[in-house]
Amino acid sequence: MVPLTKLNFITGNKNKVAEVKAILGNLIDVENQAVDLPEIQGTVEDIATEKCRRAANAIGGPVLTEDTALEFHALGGLPGPYIKSFLDALGHEGLNKLLDSFETRKADAVCTFAFCSGPGSDPVLFQGRTEGVIVRPRGPANFGWDPIFEYHGKTYAEMDKKEKNVISHRYKALIKLQDWLTDGGH
Repeated sequence: MVPLTKLNFITGNKNKVAEVKAILGNLIDVENQAVDLPEIQGTVEDIATEKCRRAANAIGGPVLTEDTALEFHALGGLPGPYIKSFLDALGHEGLNKLLDSFETRKADAVCTFAFCSGPGSDPVLFQGRTEGVIVRPRGPANFGWDPIFEYHGKTYAEMDKKEKNVISHRYKALIKLQDWLTDGGH
């Protein structure tokens, strides 16, 4: 197997691109391309796998895709992979209100990267989880649900990029990907 020297990260989210480049940039050249892919329904893993397959077919070569979920313990894992739609519809305060009548505000931030070497190949998944709690918004509101996800006393939005990039769900998933790449993709 020829070692990979670059990854084509399929996303339109510039914040995600910046985090991936900050974490993987010393190991591999990360390029970015936005491709409009249909969103399927299912588990986080089902969605990540299918999205990656479709991206590889659209590009005709190797791709890296990413899916993020925010799983509220009180709601049995919802909103999960549908967090973007929930956030768009309810906002930070609405997401908080969903939990107001429950005893727990615990949540798991889940990031699933999928790598596919090209059309017809099976995607390989790399998942990271960080457990935290949902709080009233604190910090800049410029990256999704970061202002309401608190880990060890700070929301993701209150953390500087370096601090977040060594504890986040995305970091944990990327370390698994990095280890896999370092081992020759096996």
